[in-house]
Amino acid sequence: MDLYEYQGKEIFKRFGIPVSEGRLATTPDEARQAAEELGAPVVVKAQVLTGGRGKAGGVKLAENAKDAEQKAREILGLDIRGHVVHKVWIETASEIAKEYYLSVTFDRGTKKPLFMLTTQGGVEIEQVAEENPEALARLHVDALEGFQPYQGRRLIYGAGIDDPAEQKQVLDIIGKLYRCFVQTDAMLCEINPLIVTPDGEVKALDSKFTVDDSALYRHPDVAGWRDTSAADPLEAFAREKGVTYVKLDGEVGILGNGAGLSMSTVDVVVVAGGRPANFCDLGGGGSAEGVVDALEVITRDEQVKSIFFNIFGGITRCDEVARGILEALARMDISVPIVVRLDGTNADEGRTILAEAAPPNLYVEPTMLDAAKRAVELAA
Repeated sequence: MDLYEYQGKEIFKRFGIPVSEGRLATTPDEARQAAEELGAPVVVKAQVLTGGRGKAGGVKLAENAKDAEQKAREILGLDIRGHVVHKVWIETASEIAKEYYLSVTFDRGTKKPLFMLTTQGGVEIEQVAEENPEALARLHVDALEGFQPYQGRRLIYGAGIDDPAEQKQVLDIIGKLYRCFVQTDAMLCEINPLIVTPDGEVKALDSKFTVDDSALYRHPDVAGWRDTSAADPLEAFAREKGVTYVKLDGEVGILGNGAGLSMSTVDVVVVAGGRPANFCDLGGGGSAEGVVDALEVITRDEQVKSIFFNIFGGITRCDEVARGILEALARMDISVPIVVRLDGTNADEGRTILAEAAPPNLYVEPTMLDAAKRAVELAA
């Protein structure tokens, strides 16, 4: 779950990371009132769950309250990379002497938290990594050992921060950011830029914050911040149905039982020359209700031209899955062709059940590759 900037900064404040004071506004009038409370000048910042706000005109400096109202009017309703701005963050303007970049994320390759720090902040970190990789200091933290101050000092020296006063403040922020990362079950805590003011104060000017969805039950306050209107409508509908679903940009709808098999199905569709329309995991079962819920989600995507139903029967028997598929088809009106591949426990019985029922738009194939090829062919 991605958080808006103002939400991430609220969490930063809880852990003692210095941020600028601000107010949330959803109308130009609220923006004017916020600017009056904060005192000019202020920065009006679009709140969207994507990057590139500044280049798209979503961040503007306002000299006074009336100017803040006008700037908010210009930003609200703006489309930034497909995200429409519905709210803005009015923040006290900060003078900037230096811009750093600091983040901690979960490195799936090493299965450890990874810190990154560079004095080249204010730009995309990918650009720094590509153009000047030696300027980017990286450091992994052993989760069992936890973060230690010497690691923070190593990170600071590696990034080339040489001012003693800045070093002390950055070290303190690094430690607090790690506690924030661990205690909120985050996947990413990013500050870009981490600024140094002309007076030598170091503080977070922005926040990019991602929390592990699987841990949200431990953080009901954070879970309550989820903005369903900003999510993909199909993914939001799938969440309501309890279906694991990720929208892609192809034409072959995919439904598998188990995350590993579903990911393999996405790959085999590409191998067969097609483009997956989604990743959809039915889970370990194959009940009619589960199949109906998954198919309701998939068929709402107008791009889907065929559906590849890939099932491996382990504990779940394929004959039960076949009956679930037929019951689901009886309860739904689906016009696109459906290709079914069954393997594993009672696969022959399941294929026989489907063959005897013979729905007009259902095709049964013996192997995953054959089924993928048929689904791609039918989607053409």
